[in-house]
Amino acid sequence: MDTPNRSPDGVIWAPGLALNTLTEKLRNELDLNSAEIGDAVTLLLTSEVDDQVKAEFLTALHKKGETAEEIAAFVRALMKRAVDPKVDPAKMPGPMIDVCGTGGDGLDLFNVSTTVAFVVAAGGAVVVKHGNRRVTSSCGSADVLEQLGVPIDLPPEQLRESLKRHGLGFLFARQYHPAFRALAEMRQRLAQQNVRTIFNALGPLLNPARPSRQLIGVFDPRLTGIFAEVLRELRHERAWIVHGLGDNEAGIDDISVSGATTVADLADDKITSAILDVSWLGIPRAPVVELQGGDARENAATIDGILSGKISGAKRDMTIVNAAGGFVVAGLARDLKEGIQLAREEIDSGRALEKLRALQNHRAKASP
Repeated sequence: MDTPNRSPDGVIWAPGLALNTLTEKLRNELDLNSAEIGDAVTLLLTSEVDDQVKAEFLTALHKKGETAEEIAAFVRALMKRAVDPKVDPAKMPGPMIDVCGTGGDGLDLFNVSTTVAFVVAAGGAVVVKHGNRRVTSSCGSADVLEQLGVPIDLPPEQLRESLKRHGLGFLFARQYHPAFRALAEMRQRLAQQNVRTIFNALGPLLNPARPSRQLIGVFDPRLTGIFAEVLRELRHERAWIVHGLGDNEAGIDDISVSGATTVADLADDKITSAILDVSWLGIPRAPVVELQGGDARENAATIDGILSGKISGAKRDMTIVNAAGGFVVAGLARDLKEGIQLAREEIDSGRALEKLRALQNHRAKASP
């Protein structure tokens, strides 16, 4: 319901009308400044504004095309409302990194970044994996980890313990971003209508642990440069933003083994762009169909199979090249070639599987 409020100076202010004003500006192809985005986030998260009004704003923003300034302002406004796990990078046993994709590519691949997290942690990084249940795919990171018996609901103290002890921990978006509950039903409705909004892209940028290094996959090649600008504005130390191509030219929010990959590299406050093709490094090309997953049960078996060495071929290769990118961003490999070698060693030695088993056992230790 759009309930008018009277300000101290007697002016009547209706939240829905205020958001409609911003929507109209977006429809006129005008960008919003940081203050306007801050107001918009407040209005989006209030129950006083009708879901239809919120949906129209988000749709108009996406149709115009979100700028780096608008996305960064969204991130800052939402992070103020997040639960801070108070993770101190200086007390961690290695460089902190998140490996995460936006989702939204519509290809229903197996959970690549979740698999990669175990490999990168085995290689010496501290992976603060931020994720959620499925929205646009058949299986989200929270869904598959829950199926594997990994705790997805660790409170801050237990999360910090997991990161220190295992170099790996999962931050469940629904737990650490309680403000999002106000938007859950509307977002689900828009997802069912295949309507994209800024929230389809924001997930990787909203890690409450604030890692200064990130490997982010995006569903739209336009977002590689924009995300790099956002992360530079947010003072990240190092990041790769990647968008791969499938054999059918479909976009993949990972480094691809099916085609070329566009990379925006943020390092030393500078952004460079490149095209890489892992076939140049001896990784065989594979069709997208060989990378597709299924429900949580099937994807959990895939993760266990890759880490235990029982699954080879395209899915193992996809894990290796994306873990390699994670190692480069974490500063543990000089280049992708060295990262590939390190990723293979972590899987073949069983150390990546040990990380999975450690997290599965962490639940038992954490339980009363």
